[in-house]
Amino acid sequence: MSVMTKRALGDAVMSVGALCALIVLLISFNPSLRDEVSLRIAAGRPGVQAANLESTIRNVASVLFVAARDQSIEHAPLVLFVLAAIVLFGFMVRT
Repeated sequence: MSVMTKRALGDAVMSVGALCALIVLLISFNPSLRDEVSLRIAAGRPGVQAANLESTIRNVASVLFVAARDQSIEHAPLVLFVLAAIVLFGFMVRT
């Protein structure tokens, strides 16, 4: 593997890890999202779960989106600060 390939792979792994950490944090802080995820995980019957995979993903994604929106509305100043920090970091990394 070349250095660029290793670096790209490492960047991708870090991005996926950060996304997973964000989802875990949302699940841990939002009771409705936690209930939805635990309901989906503990439902059992793998054949039925596989058949309903699309609707399950859509339901969990919608609950996740609503939770993220509610959390960002409740903590608007912090969200703006983080977004500004991300933009500034992006400019810093580019130069």
